[in-house]
Amino acid sequence: MDVQLQGRLLIVDDEKNIRRTLQMVLADLAAELQDCGSAEEALRLMREAPADVILLDIKLPGMDGIELLGKLRKEWPDSEVIMISGHATIQDAIEATRLGAYDVLEKPLDRDRVVLSIKNCMEKVTLNRQVAQLQTRLEGQFEMIGESQAMRHVLEEVRKVAPTNGRVLITGESGSGKELVARAVHRLSKRAAGPFVKVNCAAIPAELIESELFGYERGAFTGATNKKKGQFELANGGTLFLDEIGDMSLAAQAKVLRVLQTGELSHVGAEGTIQVDVRVLAATNRDLKKAVTDGTFREDLYFRLNVIPVHCPPLRDRLEDIPLLATRFVEEFCKENGFKRKEIEPGVLQKLKRYAWPGNIRELKNVTERMVIMSGERITAEDVPEQMSGDVRGMDVQRFDGMSLKDVRDDVEREYIRSKLDEYGWNITKTAEKLGIERTNLHKKIKQLNLKRAE
Repeated sequence: MDVQLQGRLLIVDDEKNIRRTLQMVLADLAAELQDCGSAEEALRLMREAPADVILLDIKLPGMDGIELLGKLRKEWPDSEVIMISGHATIQDAIEATRLGAYDVLEKPLDRDRVVLSIKNCMEKVTLNRQVAQLQTRLEGQFEMIGESQAMRHVLEEVRKVAPTNGRVLITGESGSGKELVARAVHRLSKRAAGPFVKVNCAAIPAELIESELFGYERGAFTGATNKKKGQFELANGGTLFLDEIGDMSLAAQAKVLRVLQTGELSHVGAEGTIQVDVRVLAATNRDLKKAVTDGTFREDLYFRLNVIPVHCPPLRDRLEDIPLLATRFVEEFCKENGFKRKEIEPGVLQKLKRYAWPGNIRELKNVTERMVIMSGERITAEDVPEQMSGDVRGMDVQRFDGMSLKDVRDDVEREYIRSKLDEYGWNITKTAEKLGIERTNLHKKIKQLNLKRAE
């Protein structure tokens, strides 16, 4: 035999000779193999330790195989069932297929057919299990973590808005978790089975944003050699997340507004329209009200998007969540790098909680990855990067007298970003990486804070 199955098999047949023959044929295939002669005994064995694949006779004394199949599919949907029979009618086979049987084999059983069917069945079970594990892992990456008052407020807002069709405008600084909020809204919505499509409006050049969002026809412009669907179409039946929507051009804003109003869009270069069913979530780290006043953002689109506002607090306003976040990140990076789980010494968390975190959660994640890779068996205070050692609460606050909170925040942020830019020779890519923010956001910060390189 060239097939070694790792799962558990269960044979259910009232004929001892059939069970004995199958035991001999399949003994070298499965990691564990059991057999029984009745449906009632099969249920008992399944409740003790569920089998991955069940070979089930249709004709059984007492409860028959068809009735047992229905119970198996209901209680153990991840297990697969192969029906076997020598006296089944066509109606029995149809009913078994309707109830979810993987295959129906006739007696006398063909040895090669049985082995092939079991192999295919087990591969399906294994693949489904891997997909489920991957899904769980992906969901874990996008899980919102925190027990602070600020995070409890955000989570409560998400729970309220997610099941509705209301549009949500998510605000907050770069790296504060706006995408996590959007994914949580989608995951808890009625559209959870549909696609979640993210578009970073700041990363797409203004001249390409329309074709990216709405798609285009072949020949619509130079280089359009094939017809292409836009992100709105790809998100049909699900959720479209427009990240950094404040950076979208006014022309694209007008077209987005039309889709929100009518549910219709047109490919670039097309005359007809396409109907789409999409829930739009938007996010920005800009002050859209000010953008409306400045004429860089449409007021009507702002009100269309801002049905339910959700604000992501910066990490400095939820420092009590740092132990939870750091512990989760350490677990993730240890697993990702094949390390044994590393303990975090209390002194590490104290240092992390005294830091201002201008890059928010993204910066914390980057710092944690560095500590996991560079530390020994335990993560100690010596593994904390040097720039984390400053005591935010112990700084000289007298120089801030008479300043608003926003001005204080800008002043500290300006000072810190300038120091990092100088440290890395104004290398934008490297500085953004160390700050835990996107390059586009660093460029915005430099302009916003009026930072200039020293001569």
